[in-house]
Amino acid sequence: MSGKIVHGGGIGAAAALYGGRPEDWLDLSTGLNPCPPQLPAVSDRVWHRLPDQDLLNEARAAARAFYGASDILPLPVPGTQSVIQLLPKLVDRDRPVAILSPTYGEYGRVFSGNGFAVDPVASLDDVDPRSGLVVVVNPNNPTGRLYAPEDLLALADKLAGQGGLLVVDEAFADCTPQTSLAGAVSKRPNLVVFRSFGKFFGLAGLRLGFVIATDGVLERFADWLGPWAVSGPALSVAANLLSAGPLPIRRIIAARRAGLGQVLGQAGLKVEGGTSLFALVDDPRAAELHAHLCRAHILTRKFDYAPTWLRFGLTPDSASDQRLAAALVTWSDR
Repeated sequence: MSGKIVHGGGIGAAAALYGGRPEDWLDLSTGLNPCPPQLPAVSDRVWHRLPDQDLLNEARAAARAFYGASDILPLPVPGTQSVIQLLPKLVDRDRPVAILSPTYGEYGRVFSGNGFAVDPVASLDDVDPRSGLVVVVNPNNPTGRLYAPEDLLALADKLAGQGGLLVVDEAFADCTPQTSLAGAVSKRPNLVVFRSFGKFFGLAGLRLGFVIATDGVLERFADWLGPWAVSGPALSVAANLLSAGPLPIRRIIAARRAGLGQVLGQAGLKVEGGTSLFALVDDPRAAELHAHLCRAHILTRKFDYAPTWLRFGLTPDSASDQRLAAALVTWSDR
């Protein structure tokens, strides 16, 4: 594989550099719900046994209803990253791969590291219809760019004429269900949708995602991942929380996103984009601001390919909003 991608998180490394205990830092570097729901009880049997088929079926049925996947049972996977690694197996290496860019860096890293010609394109109109596979993160990370479902479906149909695949990563789509293509997959064998469980529910440590695709694609992913790829406790938690419905969590996220927006606006920072789970700030002194906030033990996400960008995740409560606001006031006073 090519060079390692620097992701959000890394509180331990930041604390080692700037001081303080990791648990005392305010981590705004990841696009996660900072107010996860209460964990449901997991029976001793689930902990004791390998994941039973009935538990797998329960989680898949709950995911189908939650994501609106029509008659497709989404495949649970140990985090979306696990299937990003497998995407090169779906396409011939002699065909180029187009990635709507800039976006989540692991897609380009995985394909280029496996010998593919990667074409980073700025818009759907720039996609070569001869591409073997096209990746669109929708809503996008980190810009928040959002394509209408009908435009993405038109692209899928165009690619289908030459046997190309469209992969749509909907990791941040849980608060905008009207934008999802999950319900359209059953009629398009060349469409693959990824969904993240950990971001919306704030449980990234569970390492759980879902693939929505037609049976042939799902069977290939399942075979490559092997048996018992997802733990029984993860399946149990997913079945419970997905069945509870999204509205209470959406309300919490909306309130936290509004709080973040207010703090950034009062600080005079330019919000360039974002999603329900983060805001992207564009500032010529982004690197200096990142370091200033680190000295206040607040971690944000900077980008080597866009030195004026800084991504702010959601704070967990109003007290954290005030902590961020206070740090930004000392920045503004400089």
